[in-house]
Amino acid sequence: MKTTTIHWPSPAKLNLFLYINQQRDDGYHELQTLFQFIDHCDSLTIKPNLSGIVTLSTTLENLPQEDNLIYKAAILLKEYAPKNYGVHIDLIKKIPLGGGLGGGSSNAATTLIALNYHWELNLSKKELADIGLSLGADVPIFIHGKAAIAEGVGEKLVDVYPVENYYLVAMPDCHVSTTTIFKHPDLPRQRKKQPLTLLMSQNWHNDCESCVKNNYPMVAKVIHWLIEYAPTRLTGTGACVFSTFATALDARFIQKKTPKWLNTFVCKGLNRSPLDSFLSKLK
Repeated sequence: MKTTTIHWPSPAKLNLFLYINQQRDDGYHELQTLFQFIDHCDSLTIKPNLSGIVTLSTTLENLPQEDNLIYKAAILLKEYAPKNYGVHIDLIKKIPLGGGLGGGSSNAATTLIALNYHWELNLSKKELADIGLSLGADVPIFIHGKAAIAEGVGEKLVDVYPVENYYLVAMPDCHVSTTTIFKHPDLPRQRKKQPLTLLMSQNWHNDCESCVKNNYPMVAKVIHWLIEYAPTRLTGTGACVFSTFATALDARFIQKKTPKWLNTFVCKGLNRSPLDSFLSKLK
């Protein structure tokens, strides 16, 4: 066991597009989406020990430890470790909840990657991704660590290299339920699956956007404000929306116009995850 305490990055992502092809018999949706990471991260401090138990400290309120994806990920990985291997994890949360930025899935993936390292389990990324998929469809992309087009329910990944733009991300004061949106009767579900070359060369869209705007007026209000300055899209099922800029200076110029009722941040798109880059430096 590597007992050194390490602060691990847990990055957010954007869905640069999201297309829904069909709903499967099991209720899940076949989709095509482009994941790109951003340099906006939570932090997980991993403190391995020989207690045989998993403990978690977090500032999140009203979320029991047993319901946190970090705890669930650690418990799953303990099945591959000696019984006396334990860990204490401190979470510093920066990624907003319910924003479509993948914070919970990223936390789970970072936990799996970090404990695989600390507990010296030597599981492959493929094995970790298979474990992570049981926690959420977005967990595998964070383990994969490279910008990719995802198909199926999000588990089939093909590496791509979109421009690493700068983004102004706006965070409405509301929480969008992914489950509610994907169950909504008005969600479009018949977009024809497209080849990779066409996906990468067209103007991008999010098939969830109209449904989210119709059911969450605050999201519609934010898009209406931001789209005046630059092309704007929803990420995931929201609630966050983002606009694309060539430079950080351009993004920050518009950020200065942010109304008082809205929170925003500027970030850079990354085709390699900060977690993947961090892990490579440890090896």
